[in-house]
Amino acid sequence: MASLLLLLAAALPWSADAVRTQQPQMLARQSASYSTRQRTSKTVAVNRLARRNYEILEEYEAGISLVGTEVKSCRNGQMNLRDGYCAITDGECWLENVNISPHGTTGRFFNHDERRRRRLLLHKRETRKLASMVAQQGLTIVPLKAYFNSRSCLKVKIALARGKQSQDKRETIRRREQERDVRRQTKLATY
Repeated sequence: MASLLLLLAAALPWSADAVRTQQPQMLARQSASYSTRQRTSKTVAVNRLARRNYEILEEYEAGISLVGTEVKSCRNGQMNLRDGYCAITDGECWLENVNISPHGTTGRFFNHDERRRRRLLLHKRETRKLASMVAQQGLTIVPLKAYFNSRSCLKVKIALARGKQSQDKRETIRRREQERDVRRQTKLATY
């Protein structure tokens, strides 16, 4: 009986000797795959109206608390920041009025509400600073961009902003057109 077990152990590929010889090869393959993996960020949504309607004073990067179907929808690019804003209540920052479409292959019962309030993950000192600036100076907090960072975590870039008057918007457009004309002229002059 013992000789039969020894014969079986010698014939099996996962014996202790085989495992010891395969471990360095497996480790080398794993480290190579980690080093060759590209770490880039993927943009999910951009709020272009925020830069047009507001003067951006400070920018912050915040994490966002989501449920599973919301993450799946964001990976498909089904997020809209256009009407969104941030409110600070009870020492927490909340992202409101942002639309994340329901996930396509999930049933209605397990899906999320499209426009629910979502908690933003900021440090307490950042939340306190934003709350004091909004309360004292009458500023607002708007989302600028949502993206997946290199670690595949969804981040939202928010900004402390002051609303622009229509005259300021026209001035910004005029300045942008002048800069575009100057670039065009310098490009033509170099040819």
